[in-house]
Amino acid sequence: MKKLSREFYTRADTLQIAQDLLGKTLVIPNADGARVSGMIVETEAYLGIEDKAAHSYGNRRTKRTETMFATGGTVYIFFIYGMYFQFNVVVGEKDVPHAVLIRAVEPIENIELMRERRGAMKDTNLTSGPGKLCIALGVDKTFNNEDLLGNRAWLEECAKISDEKITCGKRVGIDYAEEYAEKLWRFWITDNPFVSRKSLRQAPANRR
Repeated sequence: MKKLSREFYTRADTLQIAQDLLGKTLVIPNADGARVSGMIVETEAYLGIEDKAAHSYGNRRTKRTETMFATGGTVYIFFIYGMYFQFNVVVGEKDVPHAVLIRAVEPIENIELMRERRGAMKDTNLTSGPGKLCIALGVDKTFNNEDLLGNRAWLEECAKISDEKITCGKRVGIDYAEEYAEKLWRFWITDNPFVSRKSLRQAPANRR
């Protein structure tokens, strides 16, 4: 399948991009070049300077956040809880520090390798969370600042997800973000078994 274009990532509407990423395939080849992939089923949008939940809130530029200011279509990796990597897609034009966190994928290719990397468990638990999917797909800090038009990690077309099949809710783990903690900026494919968690507050998609 064809990789997503630069134009897909550099659009101005981050919330729409977060929804459009649902159904796309995330591909992370292994060391031998074999495809390891999953269909994106859950995302969270982070709207940069204005968003109190974003690492780049208030135009914060540090060694950690500098990748968020790159051109859309760049990978932003951060480490959390001293245990887990998180895979984010930088979106928008250069110096507009917006990003979309990939929260969950549904395995497509090389699920046997994912099982080896994650250990014995139900398949629906292999990639149903941002830290889990990074382990299953072999993502670590060295992916930070990779170009999604390159050959180390990329996104492809997969399934077309209609608006009627997308639900939105509050983002996870951002209680500190005051009024921005209430934004319905997490999106998932309704009833997909690989989604990380349900939300008590949810609504149809395309809500801001």
